[in-house]
Amino acid sequence: MPATPPDGIPPLSPEEEAVMRALGRLMLVLPRSLNSDLERDQRMTASEYSVLRHLSESRCGRMRMSELAQSCDMSLSGMTRLAAKLEAHGYLKRTKCADDARGWNAELSEQGLARLEQAWPTHLASVRRHIFDHLGDLDLPTLAKALNAIAGDA
Repeated sequence: MPATPPDGIPPLSPEEEAVMRALGRLMLVLPRSLNSDLERDQRMTASEYSVLRHLSESRCGRMRMSELAQSCDMSLSGMTRLAAKLEAHGYLKRTKCADDARGWNAELSEQGLARLEQAWPTHLASVRRHIFDHLGDLDLPTLAKALNAIAGDA
């Protein structure tokens, strides 16, 4: 770390440094914890859960594969592999886009929705235990606004 910060940028206070380090640790640990709970209790990865959740929240339970990949923060090739696995389990079906012969859609099946509903209580308990049980009386709307602003800056 340089001895002096760049012109016009104040150094971090000890409190700011603590927040920055805590956020860095959180970004590493939280996804692993949520994934671990789903894998242990549901034999499902957080990525699989995320795909089914995004499809369930989409219009008609269908999304273009490229949009689904973006929503799940995955590469298109990674999404293609994961969708093939979920399709083999009967949780979704991939179909050609009607308006673009080069594109593919992923469509949530009834079995996929049932699987998501089965896994949801585990995910909910995990989110409560790993996140909300630690937030106490924090102003959640303000926290959400700040986190969204940080994410928008990234």
